This record gives sequence, structure tokens and C-alpha cells, in this order.
Amino acid sequence: MADTRRRFNIKPFRAHVPMDKTVAQQTWGALANAIDEIYNRNASQLSFEELYRNAYNLVLHKYGTLLYEGVTQKLHEHLTATAKRLEEVPDSKLLEEISITWAEHQITMIMVRDILMYMDRTYILKERRRPVYELGLHLFRLDVWEHPNVKERASDLLMMAVANERDGRLTDDRTILKQIVAMLLELGQADSSNVYEIDFETPFLGQTQDFYRVESLSFLSRNTATDYVIKAIRWLEEEKDRANALALPLTTESPLQAMIETELIDRHARTLVDMEMSGFAALLKDDTKLTEMRDMYDLFVRVPSSVDFLREALAERIKADGKALISDQEKGASDPPAFVKGVLTMRERYDKIVDVSFRGEKKTRKRMRESFEDFLNVDARAASCLSVYVDELLRVGLRGATEDQITQELNRVIVIFRYLSDKDVFESFYKQHLAKRLLGGRSVSDDAERAMVSQLKAECGYQFTSKLEGMFNDMRISRDLQDSYKSFKRNQESQQSGETSGNIKAVDIEVDVLTNGYWPSQNVPACTLPPQVQDAIDRYTKYYLEKHTGRKLSWQTSAGAAELKATFGNGLENHHRHELIVSTYQMCILLLFNDYDSLTLGQIRTKTHIPDSELRRHLISLCTPKHRILRKGSRGRGISSDDDIFTFNAEYTSKLKRVRIPLVKESSVSKGGDAASGPASAAASAAVSAVNGSIPLPVEEDRRHLVEAAIVRIMKARKSLGHNDLIAEVTRQLSVRFNPPPQFVKKRIESLIEREYLERTLDDHRVYNYVA
Repeated sequence: MADTRRRFNIKPFRAHVPMDKTVAQQTWGALANAIDEIYNRNASQLSFEELYRNAYNLVLHKYGTLLYEGVTQKLHEHLTATAKRLEEVPDSKLLEEISITWAEHQITMIMVRDILMYMDRTYILKERRRPVYELGLHLFRLDVWEHPNVKERASDLLMMAVANERDGRLTDDRTILKQIVAMLLELGQADSSNVYEIDFETPFLGQTQDFYRVESLSFLSRNTATDYVIKAIRWLEEEKDRANALALPLTTESPLQAMIETELIDRHARTLVDMEMSGFAALLKDDTKLTEMRDMYDLFVRVPSSVDFLREALAERIKADGKALISDQEKGASDPPAFVKGVLTMRERYDKIVDVSFRGEKKTRKRMRESFEDFLNVDARAASCLSVYVDELLRVGLRGATEDQITQELNRVIVIFRYLSDKDVFESFYKQHLAKRLLGGRSVSDDAERAMVSQLKAECGYQFTSKLEGMFNDMRISRDLQDSYKSFKRNQESQQSGETSGNIKAVDIEVDVLTNGYWPSQNVPACTLPPQVQDAIDRYTKYYLEKHTGRKLSWQTSAGAAELKATFGNGLENHHRHELIVSTYQMCILLLFNDYDSLTLGQIRTKTHIPDSELRRHLISLCTPKHRILRKGSRGRGISSDDDIFTFNAEYTSKLKRVRIPLVKESSVSKGGDAASGPASAAASAAVSAVNGSIPLPVEEDRRHLVEAAIVRIMKARKSLGHNDLIAEVTRQLSVRFNPPPQFVKKRIESLIEREYLERTLDDHRVYNYVA
């Protein structure tokens, strides 16, 4: 069988034939001519495949150095010729020619790089030499850009073009400037040099700083602060637009913006705030300048530290307005409600300024709050005035206001209440006012009363309002108890018949039973009541104690009111009747004149046991020209002595059937001044007398107890504590009611040490131990 398998013939290995030097030179000559043609823009006639193969063969046959050095020399020759050409170009065309030359050079180097790609990938990588494209950039920088008659002129022309733009004059095409800036950036990155920073960025930033330093000062000296703000914003926008148009890198744009902001804003911030008539401080006085202030804030916010000048101006304006309100109040130009209304108006005004002009910035809002706290807490004036205003609001209401509007007004009041550090002073006076409103039935709305207490509770916690809520609870229980007593009395009267003796045929009493710990203390001894009234009180006392064993009733005659049916006139035909609404003291005085035609001050005091100051005040109230129920024997506005005689005025008349006899102010009695009547309750008088800013003595006493209780509570839990830590913890716990001064806390610590609640450690006297 014939062998049909295919046979393979193995030929001997053909030896590698190296390229000799002559062929290598010829091959390089062809490449050199091709580079010349590329520079002469005749590249379309070249065969890039052939050129690539020639370069490939040179590198393959170990002629890479010949090729690399030849390319370097060829590029150097062309770029030197280019530099000589640019040297002759006039200034008016130099930037444009450099831009065109750079664009052509980039195209040339891309073509050369493509031809020599194999050399880039092998020889250059192995020998660690510059890649072809980077070599072209390096040589362009050395031969063209850094030519003495090119770089200096071009740099000056670049700066001149930017300066002309800023002055509003016609400039070179921005595209040319952008290309040259991009050229410098690329030259620096490819060559790892700082050509861009040295030849453009540094002079550009320096020129910018000088320009805006001079221009900003010049413009500000000739214009208002508002005009300057508009101009500065325009300058900043122009520079931002220029940076974008020139495609400046972030490394230049950021310092450029910072430099401009320093020259335009930071350097003139104080001046822009303080400028007379147009500065920020002056704008704050005008409610119509919100937009101008917002523009200034938008400018300043670019330099965050400069915004402090605006916040400081706002704070100073608030404090100045606050001091003016306090001054008016001190001089008597405004009463407590007017003072509070002024603060509320101020708060709304500056709140709007913060919202609009400061765009609701949190730091500014905090500064505003601190400024209000600063002038409101100089003394206890604001706390006492606020309590008087709330009393007026809840007692009288707002003219034509609905209940919802009153609630909204209370919400505004709570904002001011938050600013107070002496919240316990407010509580003290508020409790007095609330007691008067509840006992006199003078609240404009029960819902508004409870809404106010609820807001106070939300702000300060349960402990702050526990007594106030107890007062409401007492009133509710008293109403139920009064209804029960009326039913009991009707049942008794149905079983008995007959009338009471004397000129008063019947006495009906309404009693409010109050828990002693909830209500303001009344350390006034009870006066001597008329027998008929005392009998009615005795009957109620008996009824109450039968229902509630183990309790004790203490009658507060200084806080009551009465309605009297009085007959005036001479003879049966000329008489007329009125219902007089009077205080308990006034009732006691008037009922004496059922039995006497005239009495002296001393006799009235003996028969009623009313305290002298209150007796004089109530007598004067009954002798005023408008409500002359009694005639005073002596002349003058005050009561001269105990021998002053008072006589019942049977000729008194009034157009009203029911007549309320108001009390004169305490100042009218103490100073012997005009006894003109006015609706001044005891609580209101106490509040007004405290509007001078002093802390009431009862509040001072409460503070001592609160501080000592806090110290004992803290030390009982901690056992041992340093002086500063103890003061800090006491202040933190009591800040909801008031801020105790460190010296005040220190005195209470000393007092507790004396009473052996605390002791100092032997090693360190500033450390205290709790004594169990």
C-alpha cells in the first residue's frame, strides 16, 4: 500500500539581515522630508502607512536614538524659524499669530506623533525620554514662547487686553486670549514647569488686586454705600464671566475671587456699615430699605467674616431702640402696656429684617435674640411691664378683636416672654393679676386665660404653672360650692320666715374658697365687718365646716367686693336710688352712715379697723368730684388729720342706675396728690410700682429658697462637688425661672455651710461635701 501521507520539508532558519547605517540614514531622510512637508501643510501627499513603517524599521533595527535625535533637531529648526517670524510680527497682531501658530503646532505634533507611535511605545518607554507630543510642547516653550521678543511682548499684551476689558474699552477677541491661556496651561503641564503661573497667573492676579484696590476706593469716595454694593456685585459678575470665558483653572479662579472679595468687601466692610446716611446702620432705621440691606448682605456673605459687621450693626440698633423704650418708660412718657407694645413692634420689625434682608440666617436670628435679651434683662422692668400688658389684654381685650386675635396676641407675648431671664418676677405679678381677674370675674375669656397658662407651661414646665392651674381649680370648686350653698340656703329660708333687722333687709354673699398655697399671700388683718355681713359669714362658715371637717377658713376682707342699694335725696318725693358697686372696705365705711350723719377719720378707723393707708385711699375714692358719695370737711386733695370729718352726701346723683366706684391710685394718697378716680386694682398698682426695675422682696425671698433647695438637691445626689461645678449646675437647673448670679449662689452656699447642710473638704476648701 503506497504511503499516501503528506510530507513536510523543514527549511533551515534564514539569518536576520540588519539595516546598515546608510539605509538607516536614507530612511530617516525620508521621514525628515515628511516632517518638513507636514510643517509646510502638504501632508495630503504623504503615505502615513509608509512613514509609520519606516519609523518602525528604524526602531526595530536599533536606530531609535538616530530617529529621536533627528526628530528633536528637525522640530527645533522649524520652531526657531517660527520664533524669528513671530519676532517680526507687530504688537497689534502678535497674540493672534501666536494663537494660530500654537493651533498649527498642535496639529503638526499630532501627525508626527502618529507616525512615530511605535517609537513612543517602545524606545521612549525603555529609554525614559520625552514622548514625541510632549517633546514638541517642550521645544515650543523653549524656542517660541520663551524667545525674548515674544514672551515679554505677549505677556504685556495679555495684561493690557484684560485691563482694557475692565476699563470698558474694545479688546482683542476673547477666543484668542482663551487659546493662549490654554497654551500656557498645556505647556506647563506637559513640561512640569510653572510657565502658566509665572507668565500669566502671577501678573494677572497682581494687576487685578491693584485695579480693584484703586477703583473700589475711588468709587466709594464718590458714591453712596448702596451704589457701591451694586457696582461691586457687577464687578464680581464681570470677573466671574471673564474667568469662564478664558477657561481659567480652579487653581486661578478661586484665589482670583478671594482677592477681589478682599479688595471689594473685606477692606471696606466697616465703612459700608458706618457710612452716614447710606451705610447699613443708617438703612436699619428705614423700614423701606429691606432690599438694599439684602443686597449688602448678599455681597458681604461672600466673605463670611465681614457679615459680623452687619450682625453687630443690627445688634447695636436693637439695643439703642430698646434703651429708648426704657428711657421713655422711666420718664413716664409711656406706661407698661405701651412699653410692651413698643417691644412687640420692634420684634416684628427686626424679625422681618432678619427674614428678608438676612435671608433668615440662623446666626443673625440668634444675635437678634441675644440683643433683645440684653436690654430686656437690664432689670426686672420688662417682666413686670409684660405682666401688666397681659393683664390688660386678658381683662379688657383688644378693641374690636375676636378671641382668635387675642390668642394671636398672646402668642406674640410669649415670644417676648422667652427673652426674659426674670421669669419668676413675671410669674409673681401675673399671679396677682390673675387672682384679681378670677375673683372679680373680669377675664375677657376663660379660654384665653387657659391658653396663656398652657403656653407658659409649654415654655417653663409644670412646676412654673402648677399654682396657676391650682387657682383655676379653686374657682371651679368654689362655683360648685356656691351652688350647693344657695340650695342649702333656699331650703333653710323656706322653713323659716322673717326678715333681718336694720336698714338692710337681706344680705347675700358669694364666697370663693381659695387654697392658701396657690394664691398670692394677703398678710392684711381682717377688718370689722357690719353685723349683717358678719352674720352671713358665720352662717357660711358653719355650713362649710360641717361639709369639710379639719379645715380652717381665713377671711380676706381686703380682696372682696359688694353691691349696695343706696337711697339719695331729701324727702319722699325727691329721693332716688342707685346700686353702688364698691370694695369691701368701701362697703364697711358706707354702712356706718346708716347710723351716723358724720364721722371723723379716727372714728371710722376705730369702728372698721381698716389699715390706715387703705382707709385713706378708700375714703378719698368716695370723695372724688365724679363720685362724691361722702363730703370731706377739710379742703385740699388729701386727708389732713384724724379729725377730718366725713358726711354722707344725700344730694349725690348719677345718670347710671348701677354705679361702680373705682379706687384712686396709691400714689394719689401717699403723695397727697390729685384724687382723681381711675380703675387701678391693688395688683395693678403693685405691678406699676415695680416697673422701676427692682426685684420685689417676695421674689427675692423665693429665690433664696429655690437656690438653697437646688444646692441641697444636687449635693445630696453628688455627695461631693467643686465650687464652679456646683454653681454651674445650680444655674442650669434654675435657668427656667431666673439666672442666679454666682455671687448670690455663693452666699447661699455659705448659709448652708453655717447651718451644717454642707461642709468644706479638709484638703481643698473649694470642694464641698454633703452632710447627711
